[in-house]
Amino acid sequence: MSPKKDTRKSAKSTTATDKKSKGFTDEERAAMKERARELKAEALKADGESAVLAKIAEMQGSERAMAKRLHAIIKASAPALSPKTWYGMPAYAKDGKVVCFFQSAQKFKSRYATFGFSDEANLDEGAMWPTSFALKELTAAEEARIGALVKKAVR
Repeated sequence: MSPKKDTRKSAKSTTATDKKSKGFTDEERAAMKERARELKAEALKADGESAVLAKIAEMQGSERAMAKRLHAIIKASAPALSPKTWYGMPAYAKDGKVVCFFQSAQKFKSRYATFGFSDEANLDEGAMWPTSFALKELTAAEEARIGALVKKAVR
């Protein structure tokens, strides 16, 4: 028996050009990196939202209702803020830095809950301005004031 010659053609075509693939262009790589950052930010925001809602669910009675309402007001007033927990309490951040937060009276054994702003909030008004507020309940007037302050804080 004689050995058979391999009659298969090579993988390269005989009419192949000298053009070599250089991979992705700089613009394509930049777009892919941007999309990866977007996906990471979305995942962090979703994780933050879940963590805040879990902390709110742990609260009792009127504080839980107040925290739920504050969460809705903040999301409506400043959708760019990302929910996250801060010292175990609901907080809302811009570019990873906390702008405003809620502190439960029950957790800290105080006579009132607190809604506050960090130094990242743009609330400057002259030489002195309030950065936190005692909350015993939320009425329409307080809700409107909080919504306006949150909008001002993120400008």
